Amino acid sequence: MFISEAFAQAAPAAADSPFGSMGGMIFPLLMVVALYFVVLRPQMKRQKEHKTMIEALAKGDEVVIAGGVLGKVSKMGDTYLNVEIANGVEIQVQRSSVIQVLPKGTIK
Repeated sequence: MFISEAFAQAAPAAADSPFGSMGGMIFPLLMVVALYFVVLRPQMKRQKEHKTMIEALAKGDEVVIAGGVLGKVSKMGDTYLNVEIANGVEIQVQRSSVIQVLPKGTIK
């Protein structure tokens, strides 16, 4: 009585993509390529540089450890290092926790 019947509108005609059926896939593919060059590739480069630095560690190198502790490498093992952080004070850390190798003579 008071409410009239409602009819759905017809959907507008879809515009043909200039790229054919692949038109919907171009944007996601471009996003994946951009993600690779902006995020993944630089991260892989940093990981490779860190691995090279860890493999090049030698006894007597001055290093910065993940917690910000500075020290000198006193003993080396396959997976662990002993780092002297003060006269007579040594700590044992994993090789991967070394963030940076400092130039000789930085720690006094």
